[in-house]
Amino acid sequence: MQDLKQNSPLNTYIGHCKKGELAYQLCGDDGTPVFFPRAFAPRTGSPNLEWRISKGLGTVYATTVVYYKNEPPLNVALIDLDEGFRMMSRVEDIDPMQVRIGMRVAVRMHPGDEKQPPYPVFTALSPDPSPNDGRGEIRASPSPSGGKGRDGKREAAK
Repeated sequence: MQDLKQNSPLNTYIGHCKKGELAYQLCGDDGTPVFFPRAFAPRTGSPNLEWRISKGLGTVYATTVVYYKNEPPLNVALIDLDEGFRMMSRVEDIDPMQVRIGMRVAVRMHPGDEKQPPYPVFTALSPDPSPNDGRGEIRASPSPSGGKGRDGKREAAK
């Protein structure tokens, strides 16, 4: 059992984090990036996965602010890495309310401690979001249809 734990995809990932590297896997069958580390590719079911090291650059896809009692607020963000995978993390060294969709970010490893291993967080590369990359900023709609009319097309702004 100990051998399985030492050779697990999670342990390999943590080993890269300890070296300051953000690692991900690439499916050898279809070239799809895979993150979080797995033994089998989710799309193909293939065990043919190769480890790669990300450059650590990405774009904020979505963000929210979490408030805990008697603690400063923090953000939780989904980051689209330039290599083609998405991960959940946070953007540090910036007011949580200033993290914006489209903002370019770079990875930094949080060192961890005796209770938890190192893990990736991000810092803003610039305070302004990147130019519209085709997705644009989508705001939550209060309507149950998600801002779409009966025909399934987006409603016009009011």
